[in-house]
Amino acid sequence: MEELDLKELIQIFWEKRIQILLITAIFIVLGIIYTVGFVKPKYQSKTSLLLATNSSSQSNANGITTNDLTLNSKLVSTYSDMVSGNKIIREVIKNLGMNLQEDDVKKSISVKARDNADMIDIIVKNDDPVVAQKIANETAKVFIENVKQYYKIENLYIYDEAEVENEPYNINHKKDVLIFAVIGIVIAFGYVLILNMLDTTIKSAQDIEKISGVTVLASIPIYDLAETKSKGRRGGKR
Repeated sequence: MEELDLKELIQIFWEKRIQILLITAIFIVLGIIYTVGFVKPKYQSKTSLLLATNSSSQSNANGITTNDLTLNSKLVSTYSDMVSGNKIIREVIKNLGMNLQEDDVKKSISVKARDNADMIDIIVKNDDPVVAQKIANETAKVFIENVKQYYKIENLYIYDEAEVENEPYNINHKKDVLIFAVIGIVIAFGYVLILNMLDTTIKSAQDIEKISGVTVLASIPIYDLAETKSKGRRGGKR
């Protein structure tokens, strides 16, 4: 019975394949329109900072002591708060000489510590890739200067400067279109199933057997009497 139901389901989808393909195509077009015309591209740049370890301490085989890692872990937490502080943000805006809002710059900056506790990434997101790159690099420079000034610590260095990223981080055309295509397929199959459930017309002898539970012994073909008479008259005239 399950095999029969599966065959019927496949048959239903096959008969409605044009509708399924059409609905899927519509959603693919909608996906292209959405990802190209409605998603505003955003760009991000990253500057990596290195926390140098204390070379005078007794080190292990890797040259890094447990005390170094513990200290760096604490410094990472402190430094992360400093980067997004008002003082540094204002200095960055002033140094760049751009028309930037303090709140916008603050929201665009995020700080991420590496697992090994000796690297910090300053990540900046902006609508303009050049602006993102400039803010990231300038923030790193101002941040290092403030650490030297207020903490008298010179263990922080720029390891990798930010570069201009021309590819937006928030747009993936293939992925977006694929998502819309999958949604279209699901809706198309659901639409066909609902239509089939709502359709109560009898189309075959098998439908009668299912409804009545009585086995159909024979079926009478449709016979067009008018057409037969017409053919008979034409044959008699000959």
